[in-house]
Parts: sequence; structure tokens; C-alpha cells
Amino acid sequence: MEGTSKDDTRSGGSLEEIAYAALVADRFEPELDDAAKMELSVLRSAASANANAHANANAHASLGATVQDLRHVLWSSIDNAESRDLDQVEWVEARTDGSLRVLIGVADVDSAVPRGSALDQHAFANSTSVYTGVRVYPMLPPEISTDLTSLNQGQDRRVMVVEIVLARDGAIVSHDVYPALVINHAKLDYVAVGAWLEGHGPVPELVASTSGLEAQIRLQDRAARLLEHQRDAAGALEFETIEATPTTKDGKVAGLTVTRKNRARDLIENFMVSANVAIAQILAERGRSAIRRVVHEPKRWSRIVDIARGHGVELPVEASAKALSGFLAARRAADPARFADLSLAIVKLLGPGEYLVDLPGPLDDKGHFGLAASDYAHATAPNRRYSDLVTQRLVKATLADAPPPYTDAELAQIAAHCTERENAANHVERIVRKAAAASLLSDQVGATFDAIVTGVNREGTYVRLISPPAEGRVTRGQEEMDVGERVRVRLLSTDQRKGHIDFEGV
Repeated sequence: MEGTSKDDTRSGGSLEEIAYAALVADRFEPELDDAAKMELSVLRSAASANANAHANANAHASLGATVQDLRHVLWSSIDNAESRDLDQVEWVEARTDGSLRVLIGVADVDSAVPRGSALDQHAFANSTSVYTGVRVYPMLPPEISTDLTSLNQGQDRRVMVVEIVLARDGAIVSHDVYPALVINHAKLDYVAVGAWLEGHGPVPELVASTSGLEAQIRLQDRAARLLEHQRDAAGALEFETIEATPTTKDGKVAGLTVTRKNRARDLIENFMVSANVAIAQILAERGRSAIRRVVHEPKRWSRIVDIARGHGVELPVEASAKALSGFLAARRAADPARFADLSLAIVKLLGPGEYLVDLPGPLDDKGHFGLAASDYAHATAPNRRYSDLVTQRLVKATLADAPPPYTDAELAQIAAHCTERENAANHVERIVRKAAAASLLSDQVGATFDAIVTGVNREGTYVRLISPPAEGRVTRGQEEMDVGERVRVRLLSTDQRKGHIDFEGV
């Protein structure tokens, strides 16, 4: 994504300036301190002097587990075309008994950023990368997250492999985790792979030119669809949400680009969910404390029931992920054009997730409502999320039969901090989206739009326009509005600097 220029002062500053100001206001630390800079310099020098694969393999011996050399395996990655902080690679093996062996390699970030280092303290302070659309503010410096630990194409890299064996019907037979050395043979992107898998695009050039890769990606797609079938049966919720990212031209906001799900995104999502469940279960099976990702039962379930009733469906009085999953699947089939709007309303009513400590012993009733998973950890994006880096260290200690690297009290503090920082990152990203939308709509004051209500709380009533997908607050005529309703609104004012867009109901 191109950044904006300093000349965009139409409403009080460039998007990049607004993003940076929001980042600082929400107490992120975009710059390294002197100690972290020194560590980074030493790390880069060491990597340059000792970059051969044998040295990397020997370093793995310190993990206390046998390191597998899997560089011969046809690993590939699928991510956004512009992504440079690559956390995962994938490979699937079809076995003679009809089962599938799914391998997901997760970047070994801990090997470059040990616990307690200055770089680790910097990562903890931010706890997440922030994706503003105009610029990425990474949790770890780009020299690490997009180079030394990124699973870049053609580079020897350390990973933790999550292995999942699937039966013919997709049921999970076994899971395991171990360190390995790999090479990403093909950096692929969601758009090109998705279009090809869905039958409305050509075979991506890199897929066509890499021997065996076309059959491998189709095998991955098959495994992912089996996993999705199992998740659907358990009551996992499938949404079609719209993510709007600002695009700029000549330093000015030109539009809001919408990112939609496709078959390639579904493939990676199913693999990542399964890997995160596997890691949580492995730690639980070995009696280790962990950080879990939790989405509670929705407090406004009654409103979800009302929305379903409006479509002729009666949901149970008590919250049920399985019943909601069935309703969503039926609506996707009946009205795919409006499913994204319905998805948005339900997502808003489900509310945000949080990180909590999972102690050894019987499982409590806290799980991930949206994924229909009682055990769920964030473990697959250690370049981007601190919780995943902590989980990686917990896994390594478990494999080495070593004492836990964190006390339960420390894990609780980390979990609370990661939750707070995630909410802050969402706030920054929302401000930038609203600033971009305010700039885009600045010459349309007085115009009316179709919209969907996305929030009703003490702070106000909020809507998202159908086109362009801009969000704002309804300051007049909002008294009878509720989440999920389609409404008509008139644009009253915009303020790019503050990211404010005000509407009235009509």
C-alpha cells in the first residue's frame, strides 16, 4: 500500500501523519530504544556471518528435541500479495491408507528474540503489529519480522512444525509439534490462488512453473475442506465480513478497497485454526499452563435471536453456536449478496475476544464461541502477535521437558496486556479507516446513503454505509435503530483529522 504524501492537507494532515499520531496516542512504541537497536545490530551481524543451514540446524539442538531437516519438502505460503512478515508455510501428504498428513511450519521467532532481551521487551510493549493500510507498524523491527524470521521464498528458516493427521472424513487422528528446518519454495497470494481454485482465474505463474506445486495446493485445498466440514459440524461460525482498506493516488484518498473471503483464505484459515487448537491441546495434555484465546457467549444473544426471527428462523433462548452456525449457513445460501451485511451485524453482537490463562486440570467452560472450540491458543503468528511468541516458548520448554519459562502470574499479566494492546491496535486501525473515509466523503455532505447499523451503546449509534463501506456515527434520528437493521442516513459532516463522520437518520 502506498503511503500518502505530506501535501494532503485537505482536512488537516496526511493519513500517515494521522496514523502515527493515533499510534502514539494509544501508547504504542513505534521506535526502538538504544538497547534494542544494539541487539538488532549484533543479531544482523551474526546472521550475516553465520547464515549456512548446518549452523542453523546445530543451533536447533539447544531446543532439547530432534530437529528435522525438511528442506526437501515442497513447502509454500499463501498470504496477502504485499505481506513480507510471513509466519507460516504449509504442506500436505496423502498417505496410502487414505489419511492426510498436514504440516504447518510456524516461524521460529524465539530463536532470534529470546525472552527478556531488549527486543523482547519492545515486542511486549506493543504486543501486536498494527496494519493501518497506509503503513505497517510491526511488533518487531522489519529487519527481523520481514527478513531474519520471515519464511521468505528460497531461504533456509527455522520453524516449529504442527503436524495434524486427518482420517478420510477429516476427523483429527493425531497431532504433534517439533522443530525443523525448511525452505519456502513458493510465496503465493490469496487473490491469485483463490481465483484459480474457484475456477475463474488461471493457474498462478509460480504454481505452474514449480514442479508438483499444482497438485500440492489442490491437496491442501482438499485437506482444508475436510477440516472445514468438521468445524461446521461442531458449530463453528462462518462469516463473510468486509474489510475496507484505503487506497491513495497522488497523496489523496482515492477509494476504499474491499477484501473478501475466497477459497485460498479459507484454506489458510482452516489450517491455522486447526494448528492453534492442536497447540492448545498439546500443552493441556502435558499439564502445562498456556494462554488461551477466548470469545465468550454473546451478551446480546436476544438481539441475535431477533435478527434470526426477522428471517423466519427461531433460535434457542440460550446461546448456541451450533444453532447460529446453521442459521448463517442457510442465509449464505439463500441470499449471498447480503450475507456480508448479516455477518457484520452478528460479529458486532458477538463482541471482541480476550486472552486468558489456561491452568492445568479440568477444562472450564470458557472457550471460543465463534470457532466452537474449547481449547484454542494463538500460536501461528509469532512475528505479528506477542501471545504467539510466548506460546512458542511454552511449547519449546514442554518439548525439552524444561521448567515453564513463565509463572502463571506472569502469563496472566501478559494475557491482560495482549488483550489491551489488541483493542488499542483495533482503535488505531479504525481511526485511519475513518479518516480515509472522511476524506473520501468530504464533498458529499448532504447526500443520503443506505447503511447497516453496526453498534448501539452508551457512546452512540454507529452505521456502516453499503457503498462506500465507510463507518460513522448517527447523531440525529437514531432513537429506534438497533444492530443489524438496514437504514437510510444523510451525511452531516466529516473531519479527517479526528476521523469523524456524522450522519442523521432519514
